[in-house]
Amino acid sequence: MENISEIVKKEKRKETILQFGEGNFLRAFVDWMIDLSNERDNKPGDVVIVQPIANGIVDLLNEQNGIYTLSMRGNSETGKKIENRVIKSVSRGINPYADFKAYKEFVESEDLKYVISNTTEAGISYHEEDFKEDQVQDSFPAKVAQLLYFRYKKYDGDLDKGLVFFPVELIDNNGYYLEKYVNQHIDHWGLGDDFKEWFKKANHITSTLVDRIVTGRPSPEEAQEFFKENGYEDKLLVFSELFNLWVIEGDKERAKDFGFENLPCNVIWTDNVAPYKKRKVRILNGGHTSTVPAAVIHGHDIVRDFMEDEVFANYLNDLIDQEVIPNIDLPKEDLVKFKNEVFLRFNNPYVDHKLLSITLNSISKFNARCLPSIVDFYNESGKTPKHFAFSLASLIRFYEIEETSEGYFGKDENGKTYPVKDDQDLLEFFAAKAKDENYIDQVLDSDIWGYDLSKLGDFKEAVKKYYEEIKAKSIREVMKEI
Repeated sequence: MENISEIVKKEKRKETILQFGEGNFLRAFVDWMIDLSNERDNKPGDVVIVQPIANGIVDLLNEQNGIYTLSMRGNSETGKKIENRVIKSVSRGINPYADFKAYKEFVESEDLKYVISNTTEAGISYHEEDFKEDQVQDSFPAKVAQLLYFRYKKYDGDLDKGLVFFPVELIDNNGYYLEKYVNQHIDHWGLGDDFKEWFKKANHITSTLVDRIVTGRPSPEEAQEFFKENGYEDKLLVFSELFNLWVIEGDKERAKDFGFENLPCNVIWTDNVAPYKKRKVRILNGGHTSTVPAAVIHGHDIVRDFMEDEVFANYLNDLIDQEVIPNIDLPKEDLVKFKNEVFLRFNNPYVDHKLLSITLNSISKFNARCLPSIVDFYNESGKTPKHFAFSLASLIRFYEIEETSEGYFGKDENGKTYPVKDDQDLLEFFAAKAKDENYIDQVLDSDIWGYDLSKLGDFKEAVKKYYEEIKAKSIREVMKEI
């Protein structure tokens, strides 16, 4: 069977985009968007992918001439859907650790305009290192400071030769921290005030929020089935869900070449990414955290199980409608639309998202994703958010654990054990308290929540009531009565 690069031809365009990161996410997200825009004759240009670490897959990328397939799978408003697209927006890959000359030539290119990165959450951090003239820097912010200094010298400080940066690393204010650490390297290396001023005036660093589940490489069986159906092999085949979202906090005019308008890219330009971050954390992430412990206790295995359970689905819908959406500062119709999209994603027939994988570090997740909604609801209404009270009761019941030689385990209402994974001190705390007859009181009164729950009126009493009901009867029965 022929490889995809032998049967697919592509148009050569100017190489305008440097992308740090050859992983599945960027290839299924940004490179897909650029491919759509190129097809519409917006022609933002081609992407050159740079390996951010010494080991990577740019050799394989070059073997396939930068061509690969994205298979998007999920629920749409009309039912199950698979949408395949051959991506042709990547021109080549560079390993700067093996070919620094090619890398330096590209970062100094007249055509280069944009830099996109995904170097993991740890990628945007400051690590002191010496400036290097003839090899690539170690950390990502140091790489950015180095490449910008190369351009500054090459074009003698021309303000038109700056770049626009789109970091998509999953940290809050990713653009702010990237800019901060680049400046630290400039100062540490003593590159001068003139260069520092050029960095500030000629370049533009955005902060971004991204959202798409990329399940990555298919299993060997799935890959063979795909190759047979489509008549070619593709060693870079990647799977994702249908949904995507890219929120960019920055000047839209600086990236007008992208031409994402009127394309199915779901790109939002804004002067403040915070409300969209809040929407995602409280509806999507909070939706998981507020429901999954109860689903595990009931005996469900994957997210789709509880979405297909009418009682669980109604509970989650009411929790978000009544206790989350009213306190997010975005238009209600946008929030309801996002919630409906989240529900379609939770019910994706092509993704078996294990509930236990979501329960990792659930205490800190509850504090970050759910507690702010609880506090806002109470402060606005003076009432107890009853769905969240049940949610916390379920979480505390989930953490009713025992230590064994193999770890910490709880039991669902059918008597089946499940593992609980969290920080060691929290596991020890819950295992010790679970032996006490005043377990629920001691947990609610502890400082693990980072907030005094007694400030929330009768919230603690509501949690205790639901906990006792959960212990006395089916969790699904309790949920149905809320």
